[in-house]
Amino acid sequence: MGINERRERERKAVRKKILEAARELFVAEGYDAVTMRRIAEAIEYSPTAIYFHFKDKETLIRELCKEDSSSLAKAFNAIAKEPDALERLRKIGRAYVEFGVSHPNSYRLMFMTQSKIKEDDYAEMGHGKQEEDGYAFLVATVIEAIDKGLLRKVLVDPHLVAQAIWSAGHGVVALHLAKRDDPWVEWRSLTETAELIMHTMINGLKREGIAHD
Repeated sequence: MGINERRERERKAVRKKILEAARELFVAEGYDAVTMRRIAEAIEYSPTAIYFHFKDKETLIRELCKEDSSSLAKAFNAIAKEPDALERLRKIGRAYVEFGVSHPNSYRLMFMTQSKIKEDDYAEMGHGKQEEDGYAFLVATVIEAIDKGLLRKVLVDPHLVAQAIWSAGHGVVALHLAKRDDPWVEWRSLTETAELIMHTMINGLKREGIAHD
């Protein structure tokens, strides 16, 4: 390995370390309370080292949101070729829950804290593009289901349906993240809970007579 290649690997490793520390701190303490110096202290680096990678906190939070949104979009892209729109909706719900459980800090930052992303940043993050925007992919799938007559006739607003499905998935993840260690409930399998929620949602949305397991 050459010197330049080694330096580039080290640079990426430090950048990743900064992002991971910032993500945890933003979730735990809130965006406004966390300073660049605080992030530097958490990973035992100098503030100068942090500023070498990110010019300010706003740049850092934008990079975090881009990275996390991309991770979720990749999870959805893996099921984009599913030909059955209803089955695709079920798989979207499952992938969403799996992402939240596998990336708890990313999930909390994206969906359980107040957004710090400005309107101008959305285009750079692929807003509206199905391959980069998970919500756009969900809405497009709902539109396909409506156009094919798979949903109940009263369901004509794709955003309403998409947000209902999103809310169902979010409820499962948020409850798991907030209460999974509480002993007062005999918690059942998260996977089984998520499957039941999505199965119930889709059965409630689909047009009568449409077969779907």
